[in-house]
Amino acid sequence: MAASEQKKMVSIAADGVHMEGMLELPLHAVGIVLFAHGSGSSRLSPRNNYVAGVLRHAGLGTLLLDMLTPGEDQTYQTRFDISLLTQRLEAALTWLQRQGAPLSTLPVGLFGASTGAAAALRLAALSPRLVRAVVSRGGRPDLAGTDALDRVQAPTLLLVGGLDEVVIDLNRAAYDRMQCERQLRIVPGATHLFEEPGTLESVAQLAADWLFLHLTATRMP
Repeated sequence: MAASEQKKMVSIAADGVHMEGMLELPLHAVGIVLFAHGSGSSRLSPRNNYVAGVLRHAGLGTLLLDMLTPGEDQTYQTRFDISLLTQRLEAALTWLQRQGAPLSTLPVGLFGASTGAAAALRLAALSPRLVRAVVSRGGRPDLAGTDALDRVQAPTLLLVGGLDEVVIDLNRAAYDRMQCERQLRIVPGATHLFEEPGTLESVAQLAADWLFLHLTATRMP
């Protein structure tokens, strides 16, 4: 793994609460990826941490963020409050922009899982000049809403397990609605959580390739 230039816990204020996160920035980072997870602890998630490690190896910084407090996460409906999740993600993006160089100068990508993918796409629609690429892992992009899907400009990669049939259909519907550069990739033999051997590795590499390509492209004249 690439040597780490910066690794620290961060606390980001939003809506009267504080979101806990883990920020890691490799040496000579060429971009930074903000993780959006709709439930549970993103910064403690083994799957998110594995993907984040692959991204850092590719030269991308990562910010794994718990967008809900432990108390909020106990309420099932809150996990599906896309407006709230979007506001929290926007607060994190604003925090990054206020940190000064190098954080504020790096192109930003979003990696969303589950309902966090919907929040990522809504934020991409709201902030087209800041969000340069989006990846959804087993996500619910349909929950972003048709208005947001219509307005997303950031190149978007939708990753779905081949055995996750309902979510495949929902991703196809969102894909058909979107107008931006986009891909829908089905990972063979994978269920919703990509727990099968080799499937999470495939997800991580596809995500790293997509984000590196589109975040480094933004640095070119």
